[in-house]
Amino acid sequence: MPYVTTSDGAQIHYKDWGQGRPVVLSHGWPLSADSWEAQQLFLASNGFRAIAHDRRGHGRSTQTWLGNEMNTYADDLATLVDTLDLRDATLIGFSTGGGEVARYVGRHGTARLAQLVLVSAVPPFMLKTDDNPGGVPVEVFDAIRAGSIADRSQLYRDLADGPFFGGNRPGASPSQGTRDAFWLQGLQSGHRNAYECIAAFSATDFRADLDAFDVPTLVIHGDDDQVVPFEVGGKASAARIKNASLKVYPGAPHGITDTHKEQLNADLLEFLNS
Repeated sequence: MPYVTTSDGAQIHYKDWGQGRPVVLSHGWPLSADSWEAQQLFLASNGFRAIAHDRRGHGRSTQTWLGNEMNTYADDLATLVDTLDLRDATLIGFSTGGGEVARYVGRHGTARLAQLVLVSAVPPFMLKTDDNPGGVPVEVFDAIRAGSIADRSQLYRDLADGPFFGGNRPGASPSQGTRDAFWLQGLQSGHRNAYECIAAFSATDFRADLDAFDVPTLVIHGDDDQVVPFEVGGKASAARIKNASLKVYPGAPHGITDTHKEQLNADLLEFLNS
């Protein structure tokens, strides 16, 4: 399996499919590159080089004790982009991966980039604070942390069966296989890595990073997202990023990479070819 090595010696696993202009896919918590497989296969089959990596501590990458925060995640992404010498690339970030992409821009700029896409992404800033009164209360994230310590296997099962794919909404029926894949990928992550990543995605302020976006950007978000509420995530990001385009999926949950994969694939391909 291919890996790149970071400055602290971590091994970052990646999957590199297809040929053409590069598209790099950053995954959500507590998942791995495998969560992008529908998009990666589709894009690689439509003339693009689709690359998806496992964030440190997740999937097949090194379960480091340190570095479970956004600056290091972004630097790891830069190591991947630089090592593979990617140019005119499109970075696509889902959920926590959207924060990783945003922080990459804030720390490393857009010289190697042609486009950016945020999908159900955590920026600009999830946590409710005095200067972010519309955010999500810290007690929500404290409950996730408590669940992770008490029984993280059950936590991942509850997320997959409930809010992540919208299975707790009337008429929704995400497949057992889809839910099992979330649970399995979650348990491949390191316990400490996944625990500390909760703070990384919830308490990192990406507002200055979004202000540095200066390439065409597409924001995609479901308006029934129970994990990253639309008002907190996609709507706020699209309003902040200069000249961003916003696509809203009516009634869609957080996990649209699976529940709305045909629509998402089509929208990504249209944007990539624009």
